[in-house]
Amino acid sequence: MTAKKPQRIKLGARQAMALLAPYVKDRLMTQIKSVWLIILYLVFFQVFILKIKIFEASVVAVGIGLVVVGLTFFMEGLFLGLMRLGSLVGGGLPKKASIWIVVAFALVLGFLATLAEPSIQVLQMAGTSVKPWEAPLLFLLLNKYPHYLVYSVGSGVGLAVGLGMLRFYYSISLKPFIYVFVGALVLITAWANFDENMKSIIGLAWDCGAVTTGPVTVPLVLALGIGVSRMVGSVESGTTGFGVVTLASLLPAICVLGLGLFFNGSAPEPMDRAEFFTAENRSKIERLFKDGDALTQYVQSEADPETQAAFFGNNAPKTAPSLPVPNPSKTGSPATASQAGIGMQQLVGKNFAAAFKAIGLLTIPLFLVFFLLVREALPYPDEILLGIFFCILGLATFSIGIELGLDKLGTQVGNKLPAAFKAIPIPEEDRTIADFDPDLVKTAISEDGRKHHFFFVEKNGKVQSIPYDSAAFDPETGKYYYTPTKGPLFGSGSPLAGVFVVVLFAFIMGYGATLAEPALNALGITVEEVTAGTFKKSFLMQAVAIGVGAGIALGVTKIVLAIPLAWILLPPYVLLLVVTKLSTEEFVNIGWDSAGVTTGPITVPLVLAMGLGIGSQVGVVEGFGILASASVFPILSVLLFGLHINRKRKAALEEDASAET
Repeated sequence: MTAKKPQRIKLGARQAMALLAPYVKDRLMTQIKSVWLIILYLVFFQVFILKIKIFEASVVAVGIGLVVVGLTFFMEGLFLGLMRLGSLVGGGLPKKASIWIVVAFALVLGFLATLAEPSIQVLQMAGTSVKPWEAPLLFLLLNKYPHYLVYSVGSGVGLAVGLGMLRFYYSISLKPFIYVFVGALVLITAWANFDENMKSIIGLAWDCGAVTTGPVTVPLVLALGIGVSRMVGSVESGTTGFGVVTLASLLPAICVLGLGLFFNGSAPEPMDRAEFFTAENRSKIERLFKDGDALTQYVQSEADPETQAAFFGNNAPKTAPSLPVPNPSKTGSPATASQAGIGMQQLVGKNFAAAFKAIGLLTIPLFLVFFLLVREALPYPDEILLGIFFCILGLATFSIGIELGLDKLGTQVGNKLPAAFKAIPIPEEDRTIADFDPDLVKTAISEDGRKHHFFFVEKNGKVQSIPYDSAAFDPETGKYYYTPTKGPLFGSGSPLAGVFVVVLFAFIMGYGATLAEPALNALGITVEEVTAGTFKKSFLMQAVAIGVGAGIALGVTKIVLAIPLAWILLPPYVLLLVVTKLSTEEFVNIGWDSAGVTTGPITVPLVLAMGLGIGSQVGVVEGFGILASASVFPILSVLLFGLHINRKRKAALEEDASAET
């Protein structure tokens, strides 16, 4: 007698909404809880401490809202579709295929999962602040070859996943991999620090390792790892799944340094700005741009008319006078709304196309492997397909929100932070004074005999003095263009007080943002279960949060004081090799993987944008390295906590033994 199929219950629209509303609210609140603390902290610091308003606040707010909605859809789709499909492949493939087929699939899976990571797209937006004359190789990788950069990162992750599967299959300790790869990274970084071009990509390479371990890669890798562990009977080992995240952080950094070494011969040596724009250098710098049009546009935007004429010779393009112009968003012209509409259409179309490509490239191989090698019936296909659709919708919405909200907010905060210790321009408050009369200009003299020109302006019933710059006055139109400045806000006599405020801000931001990461809470629960309660969840969370706070503070210090990143990274990594040797296997797996949970899809774009913003204001070559610093110190703090716990455990056992005796 055949069993009857369960009947579907038909619900009206109102009933369906009543059932879905609590579920949707719960999922939205989960993402809001992971975002609100760090967002409010950044806004509070800029508005109330620096006393600088958030510009384009409505656009930033909409962007942050899209980030929350996009993450909600993406994570729901990930659990409903991609993770379920990955678990089916991870559980079935090791039973039907040899370990080498599993490793080959892991290589492809790691590569394609990287392309679908929300944070990886942030790297492609990071090249606009890099000056080609200061860091030619870094400019080349971020602007001409960003796709090669992403492919090298994906190759590193793929290799890491493949090695992780072999490690699970043969039950190999994580320690030898750490000794080899960290040792290689330390040596390559030390060598690169003495090459002017390679030196500029050290921060990018190490930061790429922090970007890769996101919400797509980790769950899929864990699903495949658990499948391999079950096949060889090691699923109860207590550290199943740990270690791959570590390898996925180290190998991309090695691959990016290798990519830089490959293209190092194509990039000219760093030079000053005047030398860069000479006609003799045109053949050298053309190699840094996609084509001649891109070079022309860059020279037009960065060089004055005289330099352009010398650079292009008789073929110099016509350019407008190089006077400051008002912010077009404040003009209120009819073209502004139309251009904004076209820009929004391009933004939406670009991000949806990228999301469809990234998720499609990931899911198609999963389906092919499942149907061709696993050869089982696909359970709940409608839910899996719906989950994949949610992933595409969520990734696209999240990416749009990044560009409109998080990237703008991070850049703003980064640009404004140096106001704590130096005077910075505020271009968002550009002013245009019509019918300006140069006869109104006054002269003041300082105690050391220097003369300063200024004039008075009345605004909102208040009179204030404004410094006069003859280059900002257009005699033909009678307009004077003025960009206000702000700072230094702390310690006007010495910048140290302001620098301390910025470093303290960075520590609190890193500490608070880490405690708000949902992945850290999940890791803490897992670790407490694995260690039978000896390593409490609260201890792990505090150790990781303190490490991240210290790392971000050191990374910001590196940018503000222009300290070479190698000086900050190499000593703790060398120390880590020693501490790893002294630590037990369980704490090595937990400690090294703890760095992966600190760089979530919210933290990465904010910290990257903030670092690049600070770097552009203080005049350093590049603003990378904060994520790398935020990754190494949590490992060190967790392993040191582990040594302390093991020492207490050993003392307790010896005390019990002596009591029994």
